[in-house]
Amino acid sequence: MRNLLLLLLVIVLLGPLGIDLYLPAIPAIAKGLGSSESLIQSTISLFILVLGSGQLISGYLVDKFGRRPMAMAGMVLYIAGSLTAAFAVTPGMFIASRLIQGAGVCCTSVVAFTCVRDCFNGNEAARAFGFLNGTLNIVPALAPLLGGIMAEYYGWRLPFGFLALYAFILLILTAKYLPETRPESSAQHKENPLKSLVSVLFSKRFLIFSLVNAGTMGMVLTYVSLAPAVLMGDAALSPLQFSVVFGANGFWIMGISMIANRVIRRAGRPVCLVSGGVLMVLGCIALALSPVLFSAQIQNHWLIYMLPVAAACAGLAFIMGPATSYALEPYSDNAGVASALVGFMQMAGGAVLTLVAIASPLPPKTALAVTMLCGALLAWNAYRVSKKEQRQA
Repeated sequence: MRNLLLLLLVIVLLGPLGIDLYLPAIPAIAKGLGSSESLIQSTISLFILVLGSGQLISGYLVDKFGRRPMAMAGMVLYIAGSLTAAFAVTPGMFIASRLIQGAGVCCTSVVAFTCVRDCFNGNEAARAFGFLNGTLNIVPALAPLLGGIMAEYYGWRLPFGFLALYAFILLILTAKYLPETRPESSAQHKENPLKSLVSVLFSKRFLIFSLVNAGTMGMVLTYVSLAPAVLMGDAALSPLQFSVVFGANGFWIMGISMIANRVIRRAGRPVCLVSGGVLMVLGCIALALSPVLFSAQIQNHWLIYMLPVAAACAGLAFIMGPATSYALEPYSDNAGVASALVGFMQMAGGAVLTLVAIASPLPPKTALAVTMLCGALLAWNAYRVSKKEQRQA
């Protein structure tokens, strides 16, 4: 099973690589295609939009046609999109390439998390989801640096050539090593896809646990959106210093995720949920009180911002694995649809929370503290439900 998890990890990396690898090359892409930087930057949101909404379709297809065929179809689409981007000569061609890439990741992302649901249960499933979510943080830590080096020395097209090659290697590995994990009951499941979607989405239990991931994702997206202004503006860090601090937080989350996996094994999922909520509350309190406790000069130090962020991100590492496993647990027959909805709720809910935080009149640190509090409250509610289930079991 360890080999399967490693394969699923490198498959699920297709998504964040498609977002983070080309970030440093955006100015060069805009110049090379005769476009504005804002238009090229908008393809990040477009990619995420396609990834989030497209999972609602790919989830049904994963249940209908199987995990392995849909993973391979997604990789073919990803290769096509990456090559289109690498050879793009107009802004429209580049935008189309990102749509194709996003459609490919819709399939591969759902397959990865559905395979975990197929093969693991209970605490083991929580540990597997925690491993995938935690290790994903190495991408925002390293991908921009790798993409920047490629673009600096070989031009902006090389990162997309690298993505095409990466997906091609994965296609071969998937064809050879990824087993078909779809249970027979799922293959025979004939429920109307819309009815299946609605039945999962309007399950109170599913909403409670999937909204936890939406809250934690909202906290992370708010942090990512506000970090440049706070760290390079208020704290006066250079772009290089910002990259180091930003990347270090990614490694921090990955390390804490490994600790959380051990806690799941020894103490169980409810303990992880409440521990994550407590860590988010600590981050919220530290950010909210910093204007009261420190002078204006000290308030702008990058550590005053990043230490509370580190506490909240540690909370995320404890929360996401258990919440995902609880949300998917009842859905063995339509695991693809359920996995897709978890991903959709995580992205859509997180994006809405982030937009509200950014659009609010609150100062950046206070806005982030509010999202931390929201994540903590959702985790606490999920903890209450998990303890109730544990007593009834």
